[in-house]
Amino acid sequence: MAAQHEIIANSLTRDILSGRYRPGERLPSERDLAGRFDVNRGAVREAVKTLQQLRIVDVQPGGARVASVEDASFDVIGKLLEVHDVPDPDLLTQVLQVIGALFKLAAETAIEKASEAEILNIAGRARRMREAIRSAASGSHEEDMVARFELMRAVMEVSGNLATRIVSRSLLTQVATHVGTLVDYYEVVEPNRYVAAMAEFELALRERDRARLRDSLDAITDLSRETIVRAIERAAEPPRREASGR
Repeated sequence: MAAQHEIIANSLTRDILSGRYRPGERLPSERDLAGRFDVNRGAVREAVKTLQQLRIVDVQPGGARVASVEDASFDVIGKLLEVHDVPDPDLLTQVLQVIGALFKLAAETAIEKASEAEILNIAGRARRMREAIRSAASGSHEEDMVARFELMRAVMEVSGNLATRIVSRSLLTQVATHVGTLVDYYEVVEPNRYVAAMAEFELALRERDRARLRDSLDAITDLSRETIVRAIERAAEPPRREASGR
């Protein structure tokens, strides 16, 4: 069970990121917040410290003021994705573009630096992802999502680029939960083209062919992004009403 200050921090974070409190606006006093959440003021102070760490508030004499989300910490991305029941498609698209660029950079580095054993391991994961895409096209989506993130993590780990590994790991962790909630709306876009692109990626790895690798990754990242964005759009659609018989 979450501690009191965590519950308060999560609630206030959602309030701030959803626009209930605007940049420059002062948050309610410790006393008022303690009354709202029925807690002591110490729990409120701990919650405000969490908001400071996210850099979405600036504590000044007289109270805490809301900061611009542009100045927020890296960890606020996951918080932004959970503001609404369905992740914001524009924000998620931006995050996926960054992940795709990092994945491409890591893969290009991997074919130069990775050992044969590491290349074979990644190629094996790519093959499992191809199989998972075929399964997803038949209606089994969980395996595809798991295989997708496992492949990304494997490539990042052997890239040897510490900055890429740290940034990508954080982004993948923040995104994975929200993508997982879309499983009921998931439908692979152009599965045959997707499988072909994964086969090209696997071959490019084995042959350490940079040009072929880039082309295959362009197709893979585009199809991945479109698949997830379409799932968001379906999740956001209002439920259909069943026609009532007379």
